[in-house]
Amino acid sequence: MAYPDGLLGADEYVVVHKHPHWKMLVLPVLVLLVVVGGGSYLAALVAGMAWRLPIWIGLGALGAVLIIWCTLAPLVRWRTTHFVVTTHRLMVREGVFTRTGIDIPMSRINSVRFRHGLLDRMLGCGTLVVESASDEPLEFDDIPKVEHVHTLLYREVNDDPHDDFDPHLEEGR
Repeated sequence: MAYPDGLLGADEYVVVHKHPHWKMLVLPVLVLLVVVGGGSYLAALVAGMAWRLPIWIGLGALGAVLIIWCTLAPLVRWRTTHFVVTTHRLMVREGVFTRTGIDIPMSRINSVRFRHGLLDRMLGCGTLVVESASDEPLEFDDIPKVEHVHTLLYREVNDDPHDDFDPHLEEGR
């Protein structure tokens, strides 16, 4: 999904647009499975009781609250979190009701690095660390294909008009 063009400058283009890695959805999916499985088991246990209808309503309400709070909310949070590198800036947008964002102009970024442990490497994600003119480096967790994003961001930060020079083309002249 491309980032909305209406939020970009006239000569600004999206280089990369990512949502956080899917690994942040593993726990919410497990909660969904446990709530549905546990609720179904408990509903079957009380099926022969005289008070089964109020118990079923209570189980359904509790299950709905848990699914909304522990599964649906993280899914919406994941979907509305954007990590965008453009030709002019690095943008991060998060949130549903309270939207927060940060923009860092490419000219203000001093260095870019990444780190990922064994599990992150197996899953293809990691943490991107951006040092800019601010006091503390900014860390962005769970970036998919973090090494690729690091390379693209580094190229944009160190964009040099002479980078288009190809020595092989110059040899034939």
